[in-house]
Amino acid sequence: MTTSSPPVVGLVGLGAMGAGMAQSLRRAGHAPHVFDLRREVAQAFARDGGTACDTLAALGAASDIVISVVVNAQQTEAVLFGDGGTPGCAASMKPGSLFVMCSTVDPNWSVALEARLATLGLLYLDAPISGGAAKAASGQMTMMTAGTPAAYDKAAGVLDAMAAKVYRLGDSAGAGSKVKVINQLLAGVHIAAAAEAMALGLREGVDPAALYEVITHSAGNSWMFENRMAHVLAGDYTPLSAVDIFVKDLGLVLDVARASKFPLPLSSTAHQMFMQASTAGHAREDDSAVIKIFPGIELPAAKGNAS
Repeated sequence: MTTSSPPVVGLVGLGAMGAGMAQSLRRAGHAPHVFDLRREVAQAFARDGGTACDTLAALGAASDIVISVVVNAQQTEAVLFGDGGTPGCAASMKPGSLFVMCSTVDPNWSVALEARLATLGLLYLDAPISGGAAKAASGQMTMMTAGTPAAYDKAAGVLDAMAAKVYRLGDSAGAGSKVKVINQLLAGVHIAAAAEAMALGLREGVDPAALYEVITHSAGNSWMFENRMAHVLAGDYTPLSAVDIFVKDLGLVLDVARASKFPLPLSSTAHQMFMQASTAGHAREDDSAVIKIFPGIELPAAKGNAS
């Protein structure tokens, strides 16, 4: 009796989520090939196991499964088909290989990408992710997936190595991205609402630490309030997820709804709040920096700094 060897997995994008996903793959016994535009980051990862690829073409040629963890559809296009004369991974991937797309994108774009890759003999999984960097690093994130049975067969246990919850939402691309768009609607609105509530508390002179303690043990709490307002209390706007991510994602939410003439009043307001924060100079700060748009409040200073 012979046992088949595990698939060779490649991962593109060692940012906050991708780095944790690559670590989870390695912990599960894979030796992933990795690529990041910051070559030193890929090389640092590979020192503890795996291979740092100098090009996307090399990663594609070496991998049975390529997992793309980049920001948006434009970057995904570059991963697959190249950019500025530099080839992507699609041309070098072997027929029957699988491309796993983990970005937040227009569902219609994802449907079209599945068809494009099929013409190249490649399988595709629409697989946006959620959960944050900590859950990615511990293998506890959520994946919202859709794809053909052949794509799932190819993925086998690779998805479970990275995620605690792998939802199978359809037998062709699109459903995963639709669910992720709805998740981002809620995430963006919840962050904006959390910032508004904390800002009102500051304006009214409520001790912010006490407010945080009460709300996180009361019915008004949300995961986003508990997570993001902790950043505000610490005065730490180091971007785990930047303001401009929600400019993009809530813009995508509104684009999807606009196509079917569906009203989203809360999403529209939250999008304007993130737009205001971005244009005020906070684009690359943590998305909790949306609280900085509110006038007449004194935000907690960074711990260790003089106020």
